[in-house]
Amino acid sequence: MVDAREIGNRLKFLRKKMNVTGMDVCRETGIMQSAYSNYETGARVPRDENKVLLAKYFGVSVDTIFFNEDFTYSEV
Repeated sequence: MVDAREIGNRLKFLRKKMNVTGMDVCRETGIMQSAYSNYETGARVPRDENKVLLAKYFGVSVDTIFFNEDFTYSEV
């Protein structure tokens, strides 16, 4: 698995690419704002069910965000 800080960077990148706020992500996924904030800062890694919700929301696979060691920001 990719480290928590890198996962946070990927989540921020995907969110900004969609031009939405963290609050938008939370509203659409049902994830608590405090939890999502911790994900983006790298303080926590999402539980499996939240990984699925986030991947679906951002239109990418769970593997792309959380497990792909060779993630390239330009490919997403």
